[in-house]
Amino acid sequence: MQIRRLTCFDYPKLKRMVSYLCTDDNDKATKSIINAPVSFLNAMLPLRFKFQPESFILVENNEILGLITTAQTPGNPYKINITRLIFKENLYEVGKQLVDFIVQKLGGKGATSFTVTIDQCHEELFNLFIQGCGFRQCASETLWKIEKPVPANVDYHWRYAQNSDAKEIAQLYNSELENIYKPSLVRHEKEFQEVFFSGLYEGYKIRYVIEDVNKLLGYFSISTNDNLNYILDLTTASGYDIEYEKVINIMLCEIAKKRRAFYPIIKQKSYIKNSEDFGKYLQSKNYTPIQTQQILVKDFYKPITEQVDTGWKVFLLGENQITTN
Repeated sequence: MQIRRLTCFDYPKLKRMVSYLCTDDNDKATKSIINAPVSFLNAMLPLRFKFQPESFILVENNEILGLITTAQTPGNPYKINITRLIFKENLYEVGKQLVDFIVQKLGGKGATSFTVTIDQCHEELFNLFIQGCGFRQCASETLWKIEKPVPANVDYHWRYAQNSDAKEIAQLYNSELENIYKPSLVRHEKEFQEVFFSGLYEGYKIRYVIEDVNKLLGYFSISTNDNLNYILDLTTASGYDIEYEKVINIMLCEIAKKRRAFYPIIKQKSYIKNSEDFGKYLQSKNYTPIQTQQILVKDFYKPITEQVDTGWKVFLLGENQITTN
């Protein structure tokens, strides 16, 4: 078996491998994985300069048995997201090898954490990451679909976010995290900035802020990868009466400026302080919960460089220390 980077020459074999999915989007999905014009350049760059997702395949006897795709978090190249994992039915060892390969390869280049989001219905895949690859269950997100969106203009104080707002947005977001989730989900201000190569990333994301007397009360964003399904994400400051309906209408109107037909999906984050209150509002509007996603995390650690008197290697894992002879 060999694990290597995916190339444009693998397209015919890859298309056959994913054909079992039995959907009309096989060809589109396969082409989206292969980024022939820029993949070579992206592969040669250090981790902090990469601007495209990367895919690797496991090959045996010239046959592709599995594929894994990773994408860096915009603004934080050392936080890696596993966005796609494909392997033949029941070949879970292939999936495990691909995940372990990515953790070791990118961890050795400086990556500090790895995240994957899995539909909670996929129990086998969930067990693969938790039991097989050492990921841990962190939090969850529920997606709610607005069946028949009717955008309506509203009077509300909002504006487009600027890079200069990133520090204040990060402070708002991190302050609204439940304490137990902060070690894994806290975000750096650069993650809320428009990155230099944003035009080369898949899809796009537009950011907005709500403020009152120069105080930031909320942050929301619209993102899409296909210009059809749009994710609406909202974080608001606790203790303030934010009118969810008006904010959602703002986002619907923004999408309607670009698309006549679209499918808006609202993200409810379980790790945010007002998650329960937001969920009650979504239920009251008869929005449809279509998916609950589990967020799994694995942190990559290296031995510290300082030598202790005993000659042991010391690994720092949170508040614990694991030592080996």
